[in-house]
Amino acid sequence: MVDSTLPLLLHGYAWLPDRRRRSGGAPVRTRLLGKRAIALHGPAAVRFFYDEEHIHRHDALPGPVIDTLFGRGAVHTLDGERHRARKALFTGLLMDPSAVRNLAERVDRELERAREEWSRAERVVLFDELARVLTRAVHAWAGVPLAEDAVSRTARDLIAMVDGFAAVGPRHIAARRARGRQEERLASLVEAVREDGDPGPTVLRTIAAHRDADGSPLPPRTAAVEVLNVLRPTVAVTWFSVFAAHALHRHPGHREALASGGDPAFAWAFAQEVRRFYPFAPFVGGLAAERLKWAGRTIAPGTTVLLDLYGLDHDADLWPEPYRFDPSRFLTGPAPADALVPQGGGPVDGHRCPGEDVTVSVLATVARFLARTPYDVAEQDLRIPLRRIPTAPRSGFVISGVTAAPAGRRAGG
Repeated sequence: MVDSTLPLLLHGYAWLPDRRRRSGGAPVRTRLLGKRAIALHGPAAVRFFYDEEHIHRHDALPGPVIDTLFGRGAVHTLDGERHRARKALFTGLLMDPSAVRNLAERVDRELERAREEWSRAERVVLFDELARVLTRAVHAWAGVPLAEDAVSRTARDLIAMVDGFAAVGPRHIAARRARGRQEERLASLVEAVREDGDPGPTVLRTIAAHRDADGSPLPPRTAAVEVLNVLRPTVAVTWFSVFAAHALHRHPGHREALASGGDPAFAWAFAQEVRRFYPFAPFVGGLAAERLKWAGRTIAPGTTVLLDLYGLDHDADLWPEPYRFDPSRFLTGPAPADALVPQGGGPVDGHRCPGEDVTVSVLATVARFLARTPYDVAEQDLRIPLRRIPTAPRSGFVISGVTAAPAGRRAGG
């Protein structure tokens, strides 16, 4: 089999869907980074992939991804009881409804504060500004000290970790350096809170006090990694948030329902459609734990198994007119089971992401804010290149003329 690493880097999100079309919908067999790989697609594949007896994560993630996106010793790299004990820490922190609501409220307050600053600026690059907003909000919510003069560089580091994980060259180097700086900063904070002896209710203190399955505390650097695995994904909602601005610009008819705030269900549906429609993660991967059978094909132990995410979110058999932006598809009933996978499978068990409620709540909050805020969108390059992972509007989405919402003026004018 020909190695597909270079074609993946060249074609980005389109690589796997194109390979699937050429294979007639059959599982795609290839090589990535020299290793045998097979790509699975469909709701049944989601359940198959997240069965821990089928797929292991230890040694599955390439070193460059660990050293930028997740960190050494992260929960994403564990299996079995070690993974269950560590993940319980995150489900307790991220799936409590009151905690999710508190974070969304902090985001809303920071957005209102930012609007005053933006109203005095000639132009605002929304991507950069929203990254700072989310950085401030999640640090305050997580109980992680952050001086005001450190907000911008911390936001840049958290964004760089995500922006460079699938890249080569300068973006990847920047991501590694950003992780090193932030792990060092947070390890020092972990040691400091351990010395004061008060476990406290904050995310930082809870992670610092956590003990793994063998009863041992996390090394300070590993605890820092896991604190980053709360901060970094929250700030990564910047990508979805700018996509929400893009969707409101392209489909302004949705503004009124969002701005009124009278129907929380529509804000939730809008956020879900942003996550489905716009590109974020192309796929996730693991290693076959044993000899497996899928769709009549044998998967040898140790084979890299990919789960198609972008293709599944745009599968016409599951999503009628998948390339049409339509929040109402989430108002008419529940989404097909295991069909909405922008960040991976939902937060049920195994390695599924426990932060999905946080993502949707924060994104809905940002979308409502954008809908009720008057601003102008300048002429700019709003194309979203599918070759780049992760991608965003080329311009970063530039706005101007930001003011408090006066009566009679439509937001986003």
